[in-house]
Amino acid sequence: MGWLWAIVVGFVLGLIAKAILPGKQHQPLWLTTLFGIAGAVLGNAVATWIGVGETKGIDWTRHLLQLVGAVLVVGLGEMMYGAIKGKRQMT
Repeated sequence: MGWLWAIVVGFVLGLIAKAILPGKQHQPLWLTTLFGIAGAVLGNAVATWIGVGETKGIDWTRHLLQLVGAVLVVGLGEMMYGAIKGKRQMT
């Protein structure tokens, strides 16, 4: 069940990150989901590192850090995807 939640959360965070980023992103939906999962993992790691990984009630800080991580990873991933896709079209 943990993997299913990771996929759902990654999907939602990836879509929110794409909506926040300016311009049109060209990466496929499955890659957006993977980037969202990676961003959530990054956000969880930062939340644990600063000591807010587990709190009583809703972990707003952790969720915000997950979203920031997803925006960062989706943005960087889009740049890498564009560079790789651009190189493929030239050959």
